[in-house]
Amino acid sequence: MVSANDLEAALDQVCAHAAGPLPGVFGPDTVTWRIDREAVIFLGAGRALLLQLAHPWVAAAITEHSKTFADPIGRFHRTFDIVFAMVFGSLDRAMLSSRQLHRRHAMIVGEIPETVGPFAAGSRYCANNIPSLRWVHATLVETALMAHDLVLPPFTAEERERYWIESRTFGALFGLTPNDLPADWSGFAAYTAAMTQSDTLTVSPAAREIAAQIFGGARPWLRPPRWYRALTASLLPERLRAGFGFELDACDKRAADNALRWIKRVYPKLPDRLRYVGPYQEALARLRGEPRPDWMTRCLNRAWIGRPQMDQRGNG
Repeated sequence: MVSANDLEAALDQVCAHAAGPLPGVFGPDTVTWRIDREAVIFLGAGRALLLQLAHPWVAAAITEHSKTFADPIGRFHRTFDIVFAMVFGSLDRAMLSSRQLHRRHAMIVGEIPETVGPFAAGSRYCANNIPSLRWVHATLVETALMAHDLVLPPFTAEERERYWIESRTFGALFGLTPNDLPADWSGFAAYTAAMTQSDTLTVSPAAREIAAQIFGGARPWLRPPRWYRALTASLLPERLRAGFGFELDACDKRAADNALRWIKRVYPKLPDRLRYVGPYQEALARLRGEPRPDWMTRCLNRAWIGRPQMDQRGNG
């Protein structure tokens, strides 16, 4: 378990090596900023969510403690608000977001209602458990890079290593220590491969229900387009895709391929103001000494995090 004291010890190390009070934990010269600034990372959001749901602890926690069904857009905004605050927020804002996430996780405890994979009915889960935090962290790190490389020139082996070193710092914001995470990219790749092949990831009835609600669309106006559902399914390991009940026929594959071909052609030509997410643009404005993001950045922030400004206290 990650206790409050464990988190504070991890945050002390983050602060000691952070880019600075204004740039925050990472800063503009990092691979993390280069990846997470791209709006195209949204292509991987569905994959990351499904991989998290494939862990029975995560599925049970979302079923019992989340408002995903009642407020799916709110869930989207809260998730990106936390992640972007950690990545693009000032150092104070990143620390605040990390502590808020830990406190929220501390309240997410319960029991698995039925036996799923290696987890017996009645076994307890907690969102601040290290194995589940490690898996959620892995899905975010791996999927962001995967979505980037779908559309933009892939990163070199050296850049991937830099990205993983920075991702270990990102993990510290969850309270994960260096001993909790692989030492290098090859170790990380081996960990994710082992996880996807193990029965630790077993799609439970609760996970299938959540996925059906989100991707099938109990509310038709929120249903993802066919090409996005097909692309998401194609990015999953085959075993988990089957577990969620996703089928990919020729029309689905054609829809995903056509959409991806169009995105690859158009996306790199977009102006930076449209291509880069609002929190990144707010971070750049903060570094320029601007206390408040301009109207366009505020509009982009509303789309990504549900409010006009990530760092409400300006430069603090």
